[in-house]
Amino acid sequence: MKFSHDVIVIGAGAAGLTAAGGVALFGLKAVLVEAHKMGGECLNTGCVPSKALISAARRAAEARTRTRHGVTLAAPQIEWSGVHEHIHRAIADIEPHDSAERFEEMGVEVLKGRARVTGRQSVEVAGRVLTAPRIVVATGSRPAIPPIEGLEDVPYLTNENLFDLTELPEHLLIAGGGAIGMEMAQGFRRLGSAVTVVEPGPLMSRDDPESVSVVRSVMQDEGVVFVQGKVARVDRHGRSILAHIDERTEAIEASHLLLAVGRKANADGFGLEKIGVRMGDNGIAVDARRRTSVKGIYAIGDCRDGPRLTHISGYEGSNVALEIVTGLPTKVDYTALPWVTYTEPEVAQIGLTENDAREEHGDAVSVVKERFDDNERAIADGDTRGHLKMVLKGKKVLGVSIVGKNAGELLLPFTQSITGKSSTFALGSAIVSYPTRSEISKAAAFSAWEPTVFGSLPKKYAALVAKLRRTLA
Repeated sequence: MKFSHDVIVIGAGAAGLTAAGGVALFGLKAVLVEAHKMGGECLNTGCVPSKALISAARRAAEARTRTRHGVTLAAPQIEWSGVHEHIHRAIADIEPHDSAERFEEMGVEVLKGRARVTGRQSVEVAGRVLTAPRIVVATGSRPAIPPIEGLEDVPYLTNENLFDLTELPEHLLIAGGGAIGMEMAQGFRRLGSAVTVVEPGPLMSRDDPESVSVVRSVMQDEGVVFVQGKVARVDRHGRSILAHIDERTEAIEASHLLLAVGRKANADGFGLEKIGVRMGDNGIAVDARRRTSVKGIYAIGDCRDGPRLTHISGYEGSNVALEIVTGLPTKVDYTALPWVTYTEPEVAQIGLTENDAREEHGDAVSVVKERFDDNERAIADGDTRGHLKMVLKGKKVLGVSIVGKNAGELLLPFTQSITGKSSTFALGSAIVSYPTRSEISKAAAFSAWEPTVFGSLPKKYAALVAKLRRTLA
């Protein structure tokens, strides 16, 4: 069979861009199909705009502490139009990195349109039939919309329209206390909105509860209100929204409602089920190589059943590109999967949390904990909130949970420790610049070895050496 391309990639988010660019750089003929905006959710409605908003909010929060370290600042004057401009300027500045022009320069053919998979080696786009021995589906995800009574009769926000607001919400009610809900809660509160977070379960449930409690306390001090429960019904009340929470008799009145209860895979409407591609609980079912149930078709990033993070999408895109180019299998390995929630302080996790490790390994698990109030850079900065917890089985690192300023920047060395490419002994004996927050990582690693290094046998050996030295002196 004569093919029009070597690879057809559907979706130009982080996963699709990496896959298409990767195979094209090796000289293969790749086509990338996108129905909406290049860059996908992360660039346009996710990571980039949210972090831009968080940056503006951090500037306002710093100014509210008027006198600190002997320096007095003026109270912040917040203009939402300026914040809005900053958010969209950040998107515009990064846009060229994900542009059609850039990928065309790499050798990728970029097509605009809705793709429909018509066979295991064929895709239809705007009346054109594309064929290739490999198809990569990277269609991303969308906000999950919960079954709330009356929702169809009230205006609501998701991450897809949140950053297009032309006015600052007077009172933002957020349904969902995961990473998106918590980041936006603190961000909008710092910019001047009243904020209420409604969550039926634990806040940031996949993170270490001890780390989350530090963030919750900080956010409560800043004025964020947390309500345990689920939004069961919403009604219009003039220009406001009334949210009824489970069995509570008193409704919460808010100017805006943000839904942040998770993501739903964009797996339907592409013709995949018709050709036999099997679906999982929330997305396309795949194996460790990201192969679907149909030979020659891969699914990567948010559209497949599994964890959803931008850096995961990029990782899977590069893995699949490498497999297609070399013909050698490339399995995903999430043993050292990192993620960060960009509240202040940040919450960073890699590998297993303490609770997950104890469920899996029981009493074999031990925990080393170092606090930032013992870190001399944190003391000099005047921000000692938080800690680092290293979860161990023997001397093997299973996971690390960090809460503190720039916590996400401290995860990298533990990627090597968890995967066995380095050791806690090597980290504990490393030379680290002083004063830095990264010294806390060395301190935790050294603590894991301290009982061994200064145990009875080393002490006996040291005593013997000292005795011999005295004898020979």
